[in-house]
Order: sequence, then structure tokens, then C-alpha cells
Amino acid sequence: MINSNEFIKQHIRTVPDWPQVGVQFRDITTLLQDPKVFRVLIDIFLARYADAKLDLVAGMDARGFILGSVVAYELNIGFVPIRKKGKLPFTTVSESYELEYGSATVELHTDACKAGDRVLLIDDLIATGGTMMAGKKLLERLGATVVEGAVIVDLPELGGSKLIEDSGLPLFKVCDFAGH
Repeated sequence: MINSNEFIKQHIRTVPDWPQVGVQFRDITTLLQDPKVFRVLIDIFLARYADAKLDLVAGMDARGFILGSVVAYELNIGFVPIRKKGKLPFTTVSESYELEYGSATVELHTDACKAGDRVLLIDDLIATGGTMMAGKKLLERLGATVVEGAVIVDLPELGGSKLIEDSGLPLFKVCDFAGH
């Protein structure tokens, strides 16, 4: 019998040479399209965080919004979007970081969380770790405690999961694509 993490991994499509030659893009849209697979995925997160005493789920732009909002809804807590620069309408704090293919900046509303809030930070994938580290820094700058980072896919050879764990943030990964 297959375990749920392996079941999820089997439903992630690999797109070769996208967005540039040599990259093996791990596409989660295929698992989101299948209601049974999507439910199994969300149930994995719910089982992990049901008793975590969280105040908020923060989702990274953009696929972290999909996962984070559903998990927050099911846990009956608030959801906070961490968006790409220039997308939030209110006063923001921002953090720039390096990506595999360049640099980027993310922002968070200054009233998105408060001191002492316990927050789960969620995204679809961790590669170099820059996006999640930027989200963590923004939440902490506003006084929140980031309890854990969570992703569907880890690409361990790109070093992001090690960077996150070395920063002291526990990281939950549903599956990895090591050696690809």
C-alpha cells in the first residue's frame, strides 16, 4: 500500500526545461485539479497542525495562497497573504531576496499580524529558500512567531531546506525530488 506522501508525489508533473533550459519544474497544478488528491494533501497538513495552537496561516505568493487559505479555513483561523511587491493596497513592510533566476521582493501589510501571534508559513515548494526566509523575516519583524514552514515539495539539492532549518525554523515537507 502506498503512503499519502508518495501518493501526492506521484501526482506532481515534471515540466523539463521550464522556465529555462536545464530546470525540471515541479508543477502542482495536476494535484490541485484532482479533488481526491487535493483533499489528501490538505488532510496531511490538517493532521499536522490540528493541535498546534496557531493564530494565522501565512501563504507565499502565489501557490501558497491556495494551500494556506484552505488550511486556515479548515483550522478556523485567519489567513495572511505575503505578496509580490506592489500588489498590496495598504501600508506594507518589504523584504528582498535572491531566487534561482534573479531577485525579488515580497511585502506584508503592517497590520497582518501582531506581536505574539503563532503563524504557520506555507508555500508550494522550497528551492533555494529565499522566498520562505523573506516571509519569515517579515512576520518576525511584526512580532509574530513563525512556528513552522510547510511545503509540498522540497528540492534538497538546491539548499533551501537546509538554509531554512539552519535558521532555526522547523520545516515540514510532504515530499522531495532529490537527485533529479
